Formats: sequence, C-alpha cells, structure tokens
Amino acid sequence: MPLPPTFSQHKPVRRVVADQLRAAIQHGQLKPGEWLRQERLAQELGVSQMPVREALKELAAEGLIEYLPFRGVRVIEYSADDVEDLYAQRSFLEARAAFNAARRMTPAEISTLEDLQAQMKKRLGPKHIAEYRELNRQFHEVISTASHRPYLIRALDQMWAIFPTMLLSNFADTMGQPLPNREQRDPNEHDAIIAALAKRDSDRAERLVRQHIESAGKQLIAAIKGRQKAKKW
Repeated sequence: MPLPPTFSQHKPVRRVVADQLRAAIQHGQLKPGEWLRQERLAQELGVSQMPVREALKELAAEGLIEYLPFRGVRVIEYSADDVEDLYAQRSFLEARAAFNAARRMTPAEISTLEDLQAQMKKRLGPKHIAEYRELNRQFHEVISTASHRPYLIRALDQMWAIFPTMLLSNFADTMGQPLPNREQRDPNEHDAIIAALAKRDSDRAERLVRQHIESAGKQLIAAIKGRQKAKKW
C-alpha cells in the first residue's frame, strides 16, 4: 500500500482516498485479484471507514474494482478476452474522437502531438517503458480532448484509467516490455496520424487511429495467448 495521503481542506476525504487507491491499483501496488478490506484500508490510510466505503463505490463505478456477493471487494483481474473487448472499444471510440479532432485541432495542439512524438522516439525499448507509456497516454489524450465531444472524452478518460499500466500488470510478461513488433510500427503510425490531423483529413485520421489500435491489440492478445499456451507445455 502507498503511504497515507496528505489531506486537503479543499478536497473531500473520500476523493483523496479514491485518488490514493486508484494510483495504487494503476501502478501495481494493489495487485489484480487482491482483496480490499475496508477496515484495513481505513487503518492504513488513517481515516474512518465511511470515506473508504465511498471511495470504493467510486472505483467500482470506474471499473477498477468489483464487488462479489458475500465475499467482498477485489481489484479487477483481466483475461485475454477482456483485453480483446477493451481494444475493440478503444479502436471505435478513439477513431470517432480523431474524426472530430481533425476538424478542430489548433496549431498548438498539433505542435503538442509532434513534441510528444519526438519524446517517445527517444524512449523506445524496455529501459524507458514507463516513460514511453505515459507519453503515449498523453498523445492519445490530446486527440480525444481536441474532439470536443464530451461523451467520447468521458468514456476515454475512464478507459485510460485502467490502460495501460493496470491492464498490462495483469500479464507479467508484458509489464516491463514493449509490445511485440511495436517499437517501429508505433512511431510510424503516430507520424501518419499527426499528418492526417494536420491536414484536417477526418476520414484518414479516423481510419489510421482505428487501424493503429486494432493492430496493437491483436499483437498484445497474440502475445498473451502464446505465452499462456507455452506455459501449459
């Protein structure tokens, strides 16, 4: 567990507790499948059980934890099928966001994407994987925000709350390594996406983002299933 949070009079205790637990889940301090006991969490965080109870409800609504009848609350644990469904949702929603973003992106937003892309190109490989994934998250977030479509933005914000750190932490082989065959494809695909957005080509931006996410998803799923099969032998 993380250290007890520093509480602010400007932020409800339940929200601070939720932020603390969310970060612990996303960064693997609370493991997939781990049970979350309300009383223990309250003691560790130095708060009463009420804000912990409210925080857990918030995280359940976000899809980070689940309630099991007569058993308690635990951190969500993902299967390969869950990964497939998540990437399918991402590909549709982010493609829609890119379609709308291409019509509205400002030169400053394009410049931000180019800067993030330049930073990612300097951080390829296992050594910089955490930094690379955070920059990649920001890259996709810029596009979704530029869509100015509130529903898409909310849905994608919630999806990115579990992606990629929490999702990949469910599969030990993928946690500290780039996805197979993505080190060169990702930069090339990002460059093409930026070019389409800069030209305000909505159809091409939508198609490229969908293909980008579908391709990454297929490679991750294949890697997970391949390693699971190898372990059976």
